[in-house]
Amino acid sequence: MITLIFQTVGSSTRDLGSLNVGDEVAHITGPLGKPTKIEKVGAVCAIGGGVGIALLYPIARGFKEAGNKLTVILGARTKELLILEKEMTALASEIMLCTDDGSLGRKAMVTALVDDVLARPEKPDEFVVVGPGRMMQAVCNQTRKFGIPTIVSLNPIMVDGTGMCGGCRVTVAGETRFACVDGPEFDGHQVDFDELIQRQSYYRSEEGAAIAHQKDECKLKGATGDK
Repeated sequence: MITLIFQTVGSSTRDLGSLNVGDEVAHITGPLGKPTKIEKVGAVCAIGGGVGIALLYPIARGFKEAGNKLTVILGARTKELLILEKEMTALASEIMLCTDDGSLGRKAMVTALVDDVLARPEKPDEFVVVGPGRMMQAVCNQTRKFGIPTIVSLNPIMVDGTGMCGGCRVTVAGETRFACVDGPEFDGHQVDFDELIQRQSYYRSEEGAAIAHQKDECKLKGATGDK
């Protein structure tokens, strides 16, 4: 059995969200890319933002099982969007929560909690960050000052998952890499986040058109009584 965690944003995730018990999905591809490099390094700070928390969970679990002391920082816009709190709490020696609106944990961005961790005499030996591009970029800027290794999991646009289409290309240490085969995890201090974030918006107009078409189809079905 596998568990899928997704946030309804575009037309594809809207379709997934409309499925009922017993419905089927024709194909699922994955896992893609390279496995996470997990080893005992000492103390690890795992940071998840929004739906990135779903990706962070198995990574955090792996570091815990490898014998590391685990500090977890989770952030989201609201309490409702902060997921897997109980599961992460079971893994972590320390868990720190924040939301943009203050509905759960501290009213702050995750960077404020990272500042608290970095202000301690004993700092983590490694950071792992998964979330929105700007969040990952900001955390990497913080950890870079202390020379602490920081791994990020990137989420560029992926189409075929084989590296052939080039949609998921990112620049890391000045070289072009493909997240679906070379990643998705890279040294965060070497990632060109500005390019990554710019590329993520390339198909925004097409995504908007797909959602509009989907809504029109729903209205048509409702008017005709089709299911």
